[in-house]
Amino acid sequence: MNTATDQSAETLLVVEPDVMARFALAGYLRGCGYRVIETATADEAITLLSHDELAVDIVLSAVEPGGSMSGFALARWARARHANIEVVLAGTLEKAAEQAGDLCEQGPHLSRPYEPKQVIDWIKRLRNLRR
Repeated sequence: MNTATDQSAETLLVVEPDVMARFALAGYLRGCGYRVIETATADEAITLLSHDELAVDIVLSAVEPGGSMSGFALARWARARHANIEVVLAGTLEKAAEQAGDLCEQGPHLSRPYEPKQVIDWIKRLRNLRR
């Protein structure tokens, strides 16, 4: 299924420690017309996002992406550094509730394992909010 329209200009950063889940999700998103960058940990994501010449529109991260910080901390860091970046967090309800306790923002939007249609629907909602 290729639903590529104007999203083909958007770049997604997928932060997922499970290599098989990351591979499947990134492949699906590429098939939908997105440019996808993959990282296994929050630390790798920060390294990439620290390069100002790399334009990422949306970060899709596990709540527990591995590395030195949670997905929520990664979301705060990304939003503080890149005002226009959108962040979608995915995790289980229990872990999300634990991590979200100190935040004023919404918790995870997606549950794992990922449902490909849900991922695309969230990305489309984010794009519509930016217009």
